[in-house]
Amino acid sequence: MVCFRNIKKGEGNMIKKVLVTVFLVLVGSIIVISDAYPEMTFDYGATIRLRQEIWDNVIDLKTLNVPDRNFFRFKTSFWGSVDFNKDIGAYLKLTSEVYYNLGPYKQPVGQRLDENELIVDNFYFKANNVFGIPVDLKIGRQDFLGPDMYGEGFLILDGNPNDGSRSFYFNAAKAKWRINEKNSIDFVYITNQQTDKYMPALRTAVPDAGTYYKHKKILNASDEQAFVVYGRNKLSENLTVEPYYIFKREEKFQFPFGSKSPLSVTPELDLNTIGARAVYKSGPWKFGGEFAHQFGEYDGGRDRTGYGGYIFGSRKFADMALKPEFELRFVSLSGDDPDTEKNENWDPLFSRAPYWNELLIYVQIYELIPDAYAIPGYWTNLQLYMAKASMELTPDTKLSLSYQYFRSNEKANPLSPYRAMFSNGHERGHLPTAMLNHKFSKNIDGFLQFEYFVPGNFYNDNAKNAIFFRWQLQFKV
Repeated sequence: MVCFRNIKKGEGNMIKKVLVTVFLVLVGSIIVISDAYPEMTFDYGATIRLRQEIWDNVIDLKTLNVPDRNFFRFKTSFWGSVDFNKDIGAYLKLTSEVYYNLGPYKQPVGQRLDENELIVDNFYFKANNVFGIPVDLKIGRQDFLGPDMYGEGFLILDGNPNDGSRSFYFNAAKAKWRINEKNSIDFVYITNQQTDKYMPALRTAVPDAGTYYKHKKILNASDEQAFVVYGRNKLSENLTVEPYYIFKREEKFQFPFGSKSPLSVTPELDLNTIGARAVYKSGPWKFGGEFAHQFGEYDGGRDRTGYGGYIFGSRKFADMALKPEFELRFVSLSGDDPDTEKNENWDPLFSRAPYWNELLIYVQIYELIPDAYAIPGYWTNLQLYMAKASMELTPDTKLSLSYQYFRSNEKANPLSPYRAMFSNGHERGHLPTAMLNHKFSKNIDGFLQFEYFVPGNFYNDNAKNAIFFRWQLQFKV
């Protein structure tokens, strides 16, 4: 049984059109509302971010002759908001991120400068206490971060994994029902695309290679739709529980896009995810976990099942020098058993992001192309054992360290062109990380980030150690 299986593709497109129409009507009503609320409040700002990243053996562990990378990223964002009263408002953010490649990898092909695109990063209308009842609406392009985050982002975090941290948005309609002070339920409809079709973008005529297709930035492996029901329940002063149900449709795609002889073709997938998250706090102690079960099927009848979850415990010593905090964590995500007809890989849904580290999401690319396309962040088929510590060196300086040991639940089963990267073991490897954050002033902050991966017998004996290094400066006005 697959929930929502009877929603046909044409009906899904109709839902998209209805939502776009509703959104445009709401935006147009701003002009009318401005007459009713002459004392509107406005706010605006900008963020400028400069990064350099160095990837040494990161993509293929030096097994497939993939060029290393050394590049700069220059991201600028401009935003503005208007509040008509305490309940009604709108928000717009424009973002651009330019890349400059020092080499040896160059993108677009043979060029150092990737001008990228100027995009509509966020554009939504919000209305709280609709019709005088405890329901809040937010319709349009929006992030699910900060106060809008679902848990710690285990399943819903980034709607556009292939543009990195340029954007995180979802094209969504969200209704929050605030049952009382301790209980609420969110109802969310999501429609994201392989390349952006809903909003205009300013771009150059980049070639169809690398991260571009039909002269547009590739955002996802395919067009995607989802329906989410997410509860938040504070059962006591110490315990919160968050149950959820997510239906997601991932449309058919092939690798590479546009090829007449693709290496793989992945049919449309309808997938159901049922799970819950729980967190218990007692003084300086914090314990929590999350578990979800997935079931569904591909067009053609092949079953898809999986499981994913984590547990953690942490302790903060706020009265000690440096205010250290320690955490232990275990994560397990199912992998595909090649001896069955099912696909048992865990599907990370909308959490294809550097969730536990940055480096490993790129090492997994060639392992998971039939499920993920050549897009990083498809967390699946792993066990993670992590110890983490953080401390405040000064009131404005924080150091975070972690040791991460990864194993797989199943052996690698990549496409034939990439088999030279892998072996027959279950030990993915060891990954220590370090991050130093510093706040220079109210408007300026930065960090240094270093990760080092020592591959195990999951990979070819010739696999080399990998290094990921990044520094960042960020200016906010």
